[in-house]
Amino acid sequence: MDNRLFIFDTTLRDGEQVPGCQLNTVEKIEVAKALESLGVDVIEAGFPVSSPGDFKSVVEISKAVTWPTICALTRAVENDIKVAAEALQYAKHKRIHTGIGTSDYHIKYKFNSNREEILERAIACVAYAKKYVEDVQFYAEDAGRTDNEYLARVVQAVIKAGATVVNIPDTTGYCLPEEFGNKIKYLFEHVDGIHNVTIATHCHNDLGMATANTISGILNGARQAEVTINGIGERAGNTALEEVAMIFKSHRDLDIVTNINTQKITGISKMVSNLMNMPVQPNKAIVGRNAFAHSSGIHQDGVLKNRESYEIIDPKDVGVDENSIVLTARSGRAALKHRLHVLGIEMPKEDLDKAYESFLKLADKKKDINDDDVLMLAGKHRIKDARIKLDYLQVTSGVGIHSVASVGLIIAGEKFEACASGNGPVDAAISAIKNIIHRKMLLKDFLIQAITRGSNDVGKVHMTVEYDNNHYYGFGANTDIIAASAEAFIDAINKFPN
Repeated sequence: MDNRLFIFDTTLRDGEQVPGCQLNTVEKIEVAKALESLGVDVIEAGFPVSSPGDFKSVVEISKAVTWPTICALTRAVENDIKVAAEALQYAKHKRIHTGIGTSDYHIKYKFNSNREEILERAIACVAYAKKYVEDVQFYAEDAGRTDNEYLARVVQAVIKAGATVVNIPDTTGYCLPEEFGNKIKYLFEHVDGIHNVTIATHCHNDLGMATANTISGILNGARQAEVTINGIGERAGNTALEEVAMIFKSHRDLDIVTNINTQKITGISKMVSNLMNMPVQPNKAIVGRNAFAHSSGIHQDGVLKNRESYEIIDPKDVGVDENSIVLTARSGRAALKHRLHVLGIEMPKEDLDKAYESFLKLADKKKDINDDDVLMLAGKHRIKDARIKLDYLQVTSGVGIHSVASVGLIIAGEKFEACASGNGPVDAAISAIKNIIHRKMLLKDFLIQAITRGSNDVGKVHMTVEYDNNHYYGFGANTDIIAASAEAFIDAINKFPN
């Protein structure tokens, strides 16, 4: 069997379905180009029929990306497929990803149907998609809980109808690794023509087994892994790209190879985390802040004597280079441009000049500038055209006194000012902003995350604001956590409908 594993990245589709992780088209193109540079084989760019924004994103990503296959998701609905084909018209390599639920849970409760009717719909959607593109991928949603005998019937039928790739998702993250591997094995033993197509895995992490199930599926014959950067995705997330890539790079005895340039993993991990406002947990495998940190004296001694005593991965293999260029207030534009390039961000000269000005101001406050700081600066540049901007913020607070905040906002070019007191400096700042923005809104969630460990480092604030029975997500980053909180609140307000 071929030992080449194709990497199908769905960060821009399944990953973007996480509340608060929505990207605009410019940001999606940025991620898509970074995925291309990483070596991803297939980019699932969106679900075109779901919204005009998703349709536009698939169109623009198709224009921006050269060699990876661009994939568009659909349901087993003719109009979905037709719209997907329109969105893919500029793609150099195009694929339609269509399918239907095959478990009894989906057949009975979601579709109010029966197995024979679902089988016919599966055949029909593949045949219809085949009219528009040669490369058609079929997904058997909730295959993890689908009876193996019936699943084999569906897979054989869609292969006969023209599917080139068949996706076997563990949609609910229910399967045990041995169970999922045996499911793939069963299909290879019972489906005629299965060796002429690519079998894919798409595993969710509800029980913490997404990567284990994916690896088990691959070891039993699957040759496409559907993954996301940092494992983001609905509910508990998807299989993490970086974990799959590094498992096979570390276990060379398994003789499975990918096209991933692993040295770019850390950069794109930070980019996606920053763009999608999704902090990476410090102990996350491969890309977490502590992934290569050793605090135990025994571990430190072992690593100093021989790195492989406690590290199975060389940090440099995933782009963590202790000897990389350190950015300080004395660094020039070229150094900043180089670091942005390493992180997958390209800026025209005018934008780079503005980012450099912000960089110098930040560098005056901090001794060293890290990658998260650089991404934060790039993110601030992206929101420069926001309707509401923070002009200034002054807060008086202390022990035994009421906190008072004075805020200045620029709204559509016009300046507004207000003051307010509150239960602490953040509450006072938000109250002052509310005195300018007269809308009935409620702060629901408030998360502060220190990027690193220094007292002068940038802090991130993630915020959820409820307005008109809808939730809006805001993000702010600043060396002043009160300013970061105000920026996050304003970022959420900017997403309200006008």
